[in-house]
Amino acid sequence: MLVLNIMYKALEINRENLTIMGVKFDSLRALENTANAIGTNMFEGFEPSKELIQLYVHWKNNVISELELISSLHRLYGV
Repeated sequence: MLVLNIMYKALEINRENLTIMGVKFDSLRALENTANAIGTNMFEGFEPSKELIQLYVHWKNNVISELELISSLHRLYGV
């Protein structure tokens, strides 16, 4: 017998304010593309955090470099 223990945690998305988990996006398209990518990965067990989404937005908008992104990910997750 196969038993799946699936926990579902809703992703907080506000299309009017263009935010995911309180993180602001520049456009509805960017928000929806990111939400779709996060949602797809959540089915595989990914658990997004506000800090991780903010890091992604900063990197995508060239606020931080790829090296700074990797360094931050290492600091947060030991990756």
